[in-house]
Amino acid sequence: MISESNDFITKVSQTPVLPDNWERLGTIPLNGVLERNQFAPLLTALLGLILVFILFQVVIAPIAVVFLMLIGGTPPHALLDAFVNLVSEQPKTLLVANTIGQVLGVALPALFLARLHSTRRWAFLRMRKVDPRLFIISLVSLVALIPLVQWLGQVSDALPWPEFIRAFEKPQLDLIEKVLGQGIGVGPGLLMMALTPALCEELLFRGYIQRQAERSLGVVWGIVITGLIFGLFHLRPTQAIPLSVLGIYLAYITWRTGSLWPAMAVHFANNGFAVILGAYVKPGSGISLPDIDKMTMPWYLVVVALGIFVLLIIVMNKEAREIIGALPSTECPGSNESPVSGGPHHG
Repeated sequence: MISESNDFITKVSQTPVLPDNWERLGTIPLNGVLERNQFAPLLTALLGLILVFILFQVVIAPIAVVFLMLIGGTPPHALLDAFVNLVSEQPKTLLVANTIGQVLGVALPALFLARLHSTRRWAFLRMRKVDPRLFIISLVSLVALIPLVQWLGQVSDALPWPEFIRAFEKPQLDLIEKVLGQGIGVGPGLLMMALTPALCEELLFRGYIQRQAERSLGVVWGIVITGLIFGLFHLRPTQAIPLSVLGIYLAYITWRTGSLWPAMAVHFANNGFAVILGAYVKPGSGISLPDIDKMTMPWYLVVVALGIFVLLIIVMNKEAREIIGALPSTECPGSNESPVSGGPHHG
């Protein structure tokens, strides 16, 4: 029995671990197949992004569109024409297919990839409880950040973008306007355009990609790179800057709070506000979603809001350090590192 116990301790001590100050033991075991074969974290993040892009954009969403059109009464011989005119004639079908694609092509691959790194996939993805104080500060900070994001959107949109880029982006806004204009309802709109992206995209970007980027590049660059990838992934070049700033903020609060829930809540709140606003823009009122998107943000409001945002981040940092300092310091078998002070801070 003593020999078996010693063998177990030796095996545990030889298992690579990921330092995480929010874990009770201070580490997460890296015992998945990708870790055993020593795949580089940044490589797996890149391969994961390529996999998700192909599954979501090329495979699952198009298949879902065809399936939904068939069960909706579109004859097989008319599928090609219906597919070409999908945004103008069947926007709800496209939105439902997009939702299916996000669940099956974004969220599930993120969960699968995390399992290839650790048996504790939820901890790896930072799906854990969050302190209520940090959760509230994260949401309030979003309100202070919105004026800056809006202003950056205006500046970016005013740049001399080639006409083909604007033509490339137009179907996205047309789809949202048509769906909301057809009376889909606030509830279904929030489900498909706010809740689903908040859950699925956060599992991928702030859960999996950010964790891998931090392991390769460190916390700061891991946060920045994850935010930039998030901004580019949405395929809206004219809005890549504000989307990246929002993505960096989401990545920061994920690291700082040690949990994915604040980022999911902030993502939902940001998208949900747009859905609710768009739902009450009446056709024929002379106001459209692009008009709202381009509303002028006074510089002084941006400055004041940015000052409040910085203060809130300072408070969040202070609260997070105190919470981490109060966590039980339990040593991991075979490790001399404290979960609070030992090893690199990957939070």
